[in-house]
Amino acid sequence: MTAPHAPLEIFDDTGIHRVLCVVAHPDDMEYGGSAAVAEWTSRGVEVAYLLLTAGEAGIRDRAPEEVGPLRAEEQRDACAIVGVDELTILDFPDGLVPADTSVREAIARRIREFRPDAVVSQTWELEARWGLNHVDHRHTGIATVDALRDADNPWVFREQITEDGLEAWATKWLLVTGPAGTHAVPLSNASVNKGIASLEAHKVYLAALPDHMAPGEMINQITADGGAAAGVERALPVRAIRMG
Repeated sequence: MTAPHAPLEIFDDTGIHRVLCVVAHPDDMEYGGSAAVAEWTSRGVEVAYLLLTAGEAGIRDRAPEEVGPLRAEEQRDACAIVGVDELTILDFPDGLVPADTSVREAIARRIREFRPDAVVSQTWELEARWGLNHVDHRHTGIATVDALRDADNPWVFREQITEDGLEAWATKWLLVTGPAGTHAVPLSNASVNKGIASLEAHKVYLAALPDHMAPGEMINQITADGGAAAGVERALPVRAIRMG
């Protein structure tokens, strides 16, 4: 891993009371993002997770019908560690998340339901911090950008409003984890430790990856690099995009 581009501006989260995290798979939030979640929930911010898949195709030598429930349970454990009570897992196919309006509609619906001040998602770039980015991550990131605009437009996915009683919602910020960070979310040591523990909660998944870096080493490196770029001890680097 390499340090993010320096310097990073401290992200001002004043006025952020609800955060929705939108990712493709169980464990996607745990590569640094969950440490920021722990920081927010410790200060009373309400955080919800939306996963597009159950990660059922993520373990090569175990059948998807067995893996999906196992990984969902590990994600529930990871959420509990960082103070997240609301976890929604959709049934898009792992490895085959479509690049179409069905994904945008599902994300826009959850945005209108939860009404977040900020949405955290994953990078849509082909080249990420860890190498070439997974297609599900790329499709999820792009769909999230589009869904933020969709959710704010009362004439898009109109049936959510006319039939389901939802309302258009403008989210203020999109925070993207991964490369090309512009800002940093400062973290306490306690939040970093919870972030590490939340990644460790994915026991079955990590056991299937013998070459995976130890969670403590990985999260400590990500947050130390982010902190160094922002002039603080620990931080999560994010690309902060003003939306509404």
